[in-house]
Amino acid sequence: MVQAADDPDGVTLLVNGVPSSHLDLADPTRLEFEYMQQMTAVLDAFRPPPTALTVVHLGAGACALARAVHAARPESRQLAVELDGQLAALVRTWFDLPRSPALRIRVGDARTELGRLPDASADVVVRDVFALDRTPDALTTAELTADVSRVLRPGGLYLANCADRPPLTLARSEAATVASVFTHVAAIAEPAQLKGRRYGNVVLAATDSPDVLDSPALARALRSLAVPAHLLHGAELTSFVGGALVRHDVSDAPRP
Repeated sequence: MVQAADDPDGVTLLVNGVPSSHLDLADPTRLEFEYMQQMTAVLDAFRPPPTALTVVHLGAGACALARAVHAARPESRQLAVELDGQLAALVRTWFDLPRSPALRIRVGDARTELGRLPDASADVVVRDVFALDRTPDALTTAELTADVSRVLRPGGLYLANCADRPPLTLARSEAATVASVFTHVAAIAEPAQLKGRRYGNVVLAATDSPDVLDSPALARALRSLAVPAHLLHGAELTSFVGGALVRHDVSDAPRP
């Protein structure tokens, strides 16, 4: 955990030397990571605060997004799944996180714990799991996405953080994968990232509701962020995906 001299209320959690989370100890709604700001914009378009949400976070880190959701929607119920039990215990000790049942932290493998959740039990599922700078393959497949859909209530929202390098092969393939399960899908990032000019984060948002991702208000909110972001949806997303293939679990069985 590090603290910058010019940001006395801000702390950055490092995991294996890589920045994992940033928290403002005085203001839970201040999210420094741009992809979390983008996710928050989608959440607000999905259901405006202070509407309570039931949220499952696959990947907890310092629970920055969960903390922000609680501050804006204090009646929400959230579950964060974290593989590293020591990290989960430390962030509970270090930071003023909401207590259970507002926020429960469960130690375990993200895919295994997702599979144990009841059908139609969450409004939102957020996937933000990394091994170094890449999401484990098992959390990027159509089978995982179908399990997310199972856990979501009708019209629920899936948000996935995909980090990728030019030419965004993984992000395009992940977008194709999510679109094989959900009716409405968008890719969100700053324009330079979407053009494949550098390494960075692409947020994938998916729902079966027709009224969220094509909202002009959402597009405006993303453009109004400190680092403006662009939303690819419909024909723009189709062009972005191109011929990218849907990702599947590794199996010896042939696929149709």
